[in-house]
Amino acid sequence: MRIEIMQWDSGQPLAGDYSDRFEKISAFFDYNPSDADGWEARAAWIDHERIHGADRARLAEALRRFNERAGASPETLRSIELLKDSRTLCIVGGQQASLFTGPLLVIYKAITLIRTAREASEKLGRPVVPVFWIAGEDHDFDEVNHVTVLTADQQLQKIKLQHPTGLRTSVSRTPISPEQWGEALTALEQTLMPTEFKEGLMEALRSSTDGAVSLTDSFARLLSAWFGRDGLALVDSDDPELRRLESPMFRRLTEQSGSINEALLRGQDKLRAAGYVPQAEVSGNGANLFVFDEQGERILLYADGEGRYTDRKGERRFGREQLLQWAEEAPERLSNNVMTRPLMQDYLFPVLGTVLGPSEIAYWALTREAFHTVGMRMPIVLPRLGFTLVEGTIQKNMQKYGLAIDDALYRLDEKQQAWLREQDQLQLDARFAEVKEQFRASYEPLIGAMAAINPGLQKLGETNLGKIIEQIDFLQHKADDGLRAQYEAGLRQFARIGLSLLPDGKPQERVYNSLAYLNKYGDGWIRELVEVPLPLDGKHRICYM
Repeated sequence: MRIEIMQWDSGQPLAGDYSDRFEKISAFFDYNPSDADGWEARAAWIDHERIHGADRARLAEALRRFNERAGASPETLRSIELLKDSRTLCIVGGQQASLFTGPLLVIYKAITLIRTAREASEKLGRPVVPVFWIAGEDHDFDEVNHVTVLTADQQLQKIKLQHPTGLRTSVSRTPISPEQWGEALTALEQTLMPTEFKEGLMEALRSSTDGAVSLTDSFARLLSAWFGRDGLALVDSDDPELRRLESPMFRRLTEQSGSINEALLRGQDKLRAAGYVPQAEVSGNGANLFVFDEQGERILLYADGEGRYTDRKGERRFGREQLLQWAEEAPERLSNNVMTRPLMQDYLFPVLGTVLGPSEIAYWALTREAFHTVGMRMPIVLPRLGFTLVEGTIQKNMQKYGLAIDDALYRLDEKQQAWLREQDQLQLDARFAEVKEQFRASYEPLIGAMAAINPGLQKLGETNLGKIIEQIDFLQHKADDGLRAQYEAGLRQFARIGLSLLPDGKPQERVYNSLAYLNKYGDGWIRELVEVPLPLDGKHRICYM
């Protein structure tokens, strides 16, 4: 596989500055990932100043049980056992639990975790474990219930699961029936072309769904199968055992909810003052916590100014003492929002660094003062590696039409039109333009002359001119359609390039799932991305397969 670095605009100015101009945004983070001393400083802070943290032995036990249910490898179990050692640190990052692992970026995040943990371990001379945080507590089912595939007739098709209950609860608590799994597997199998790898891939997918009661179960089994050999440890943020470990931190988050939100608001103001648009909006009265009600619905809380908490509409109310009691006796009733999840992650794990995508970097920039408010420091923020996969047939077509990767990603329509004009041996555009110009030149003086006979004839002549030009345009469009039909094969190849590299105008890694590539090429490309020497600089890379 040939790999090239490409200048890539993620659409997040702050994330771009984080990678390329750290001095510009250093006030929003505690450590510079490019500074070797920063890694030592973070490790030293964990060793000597981190006073709030979950019991390592209990954490390792909870992780062991969850990972064993997901088919943990010996390497993963060794990683989990290492967590009991006070010298062991973690590189943590994650994503929502999605159908068949969701978009490619999920795979890239796992790869970045593994690579960073290895490099950090070598750099510091101590164990560093990669941990994938499965955000099973999230409730946006529509965001994770599908995969997008490219069909044989070059259409983007979603394979999706319908919500089984409609209840706005966590993905880990949303049951998926065997029938739903079967329908999704059948639809996927029909879209995958016959290859030497298809049977094994489908068997792995069937195994991941057999007895799986939620998206989280299947998601974890697939990550375990693909990255277990690399020692990747998995955690479900909605695991009941984990919730019991989080009990003391939920108490602190409740007791300090006001000061935490004030810190977040200050972070938001600082970002705006620096010229950035905050990625996440901090509410003036946000509690930054969810509760699960008696039916299991996940409800975001807001402070009412009287020591109580309400939902957004103010229809349901929860007393502060009630939340503190749940934190103590039923922590599974509580859940973090996007702003307190980083704090909980740091409480549970000795986090040396956290792997984040561009949008995540942007909203983590809000949290520095919140970390300090609860006696913590931000971990080292590490940009996720990003890739665009260019298959062999796409490379050949790009070479055929003289397209560089920049052309294919940013100027494909322009290049297609230029190529089509080159095929026009009759020079139709020029000749039609010439006809219209000659006609106007002959006809417009006649219209002007008719005005001397009757002013009304001028208006009639102008209308008539417009209709004749319209008919010439109509004929030109028909000629263009004929030209396109004559070169339909080439236009399909241009379309395939665009759909492969930038589907729907979006980055490939945010749209397509990994399964089509695993079906065509096996997992060798994943293994290569795990092992090939690459600087962990957050740059986007083009991978020629």
